[in-house]
Amino acid sequence: MRGAPGPGVATGAIRIFDTTLRDGEQAPGAGLTVAEKLEVARQLAKLKVDVIEAGFPSASEGDFEAVRQIAEATKGIGVAALARCKEGDPQRAIDAIKVAERPHLHLFIATSDIHLTHKLRTTREAALAEAVKWVKYARERLGRDAEVEFSAEDASRTDHDYLLQVYAAVVEAGASTVNIPDTVGYAIPAEFGALTKRVVDLVGRDATVSVHCHNDLGLATANTLASVQAGARQVEVTINGLGERAGNASLEEVVMALRTRPGEFSSHNIGVQTEQLTAASRLVSYLTGFAVQPNKAIVGANAFAHESGIHQDGVLKNPLTYEIMTPQSVGLLGSSITIGKLSGRRGLQSKLAALGHDLTGEALDALYREAIALADVKKELTDADLLALVDKRAATGSAATIELLDWSIASSRGGGSSGRVEVRVNGAERGAESNGNGPVDALYAAIDRAVEKDLGWHPVLAEYEIRAVSEGEDAQGQVTARCRRSSDLNAEGHPNEGAPIVTGQGLSTNIIDASLVAYISAANKLAALASGAPSAPVEGSREAMK
Repeated sequence: MRGAPGPGVATGAIRIFDTTLRDGEQAPGAGLTVAEKLEVARQLAKLKVDVIEAGFPSASEGDFEAVRQIAEATKGIGVAALARCKEGDPQRAIDAIKVAERPHLHLFIATSDIHLTHKLRTTREAALAEAVKWVKYARERLGRDAEVEFSAEDASRTDHDYLLQVYAAVVEAGASTVNIPDTVGYAIPAEFGALTKRVVDLVGRDATVSVHCHNDLGLATANTLASVQAGARQVEVTINGLGERAGNASLEEVVMALRTRPGEFSSHNIGVQTEQLTAASRLVSYLTGFAVQPNKAIVGANAFAHESGIHQDGVLKNPLTYEIMTPQSVGLLGSSITIGKLSGRRGLQSKLAALGHDLTGEALDALYREAIALADVKKELTDADLLALVDKRAATGSAATIELLDWSIASSRGGGSSGRVEVRVNGAERGAESNGNGPVDALYAAIDRAVEKDLGWHPVLAEYEIRAVSEGEDAQGQVTARCRRSSDLNAEGHPNEGAPIVTGQGLSTNIIDASLVAYISAANKLAALASGAPSAPVEGSREAMK
């Protein structure tokens, strides 16, 4: 049975396939809990992407549960799950997405000789047979209306004649989408566009042609756009360009290029609500701990900032002199409401709505209390302060194993630091003291002592980062702490192969308190991972995928 162009893909339309929750999460340290994945999925639904690739169900119980819950909760949008062309993977993926309103199974197998020889240790003929076998299986299990996508991993380094043979065979077997991954970011726009055109000419009448570009040479967005001009009708992208190594094609860059250059992409319609781009970028940045560089296109802090006097003069006379899109088109404001300790709930609600967050009822009341408390110690609340408070509340997930009750520190210049913490571990109160070469070091060591007896391990700090959320001497500090379990280290103190690393976040005007909250947050994620709870972070060592 031949495939058919993907459901909901009209002639001239471009389907936006967001893989932030799958390929984006493969960035080391970017793992998300089930609750955090659901929060990102809700924002992607507001953004109105066409497909959410929710994860790789066979990778872990946590990933399976995240995909299943997103499939169950998401309406009007395709929900995709990734699976290798390998016994067990397709079955697991189908089980996760079968409750979706629009299930989308994404099968893949490597096709380049370097992958076939050195990774899979198989032949071209065997790989082709596996691809056809599992596409047929998926089509039979899912029926005619579901989306079955096939990706030829490392397509840009695959012999083109063999690659076309594979695509023709899987479409004949029932694939409705064929994806061309530039898995290692090797291609350049002219050659990748030409390859896309060959695939479109071969199977474009029977299937949607998709592209998935990586940014190893900084060309992911350029390659994606070249493929769109060559006839691709699905683009696989991530928020902030998050992903393996140098990342993926950036959703916001691809979408705004299509919107901003109608002469070059005149027939390519997209349904994305671009006013939600900034909110999506900030949420993903906060939850993963990956800061967006200030000069990042579209969503960076400086994307619409003008410092040069010449630029300022031009923009004041006509914004089009130096801005090719409006700040409002990507979710930024031209004017702002100032929020302080005398502001009311309606003012806060209006401000949050303008920033892309609609809060009502208890959620609004709770955030209002936090905002007013923060306003008592700050001169005024900036947009960044409010967004940080929203994202902080969104990041809460499962019940905490460890709760921070109190802390104290004694520190002097040149004299080291002595700290004490009181925590609750699985309902039992524990206290411990320790010394260190600074306040944070001493308190982290005290936490280690307090929790180790109950847990059998303690967190080990791998990375620590502080950044100011807003400006001024009373700015909130956001702390990112990436940690491993002590039990995952070998005798030399190096992590064992496959040892997971998780990210904890803390936010406060008191940087020591923010540091402790971040460390405890990471410890709770590690505890969930150790227990096998579905809300455990789903990061760690995984087979390299597209």
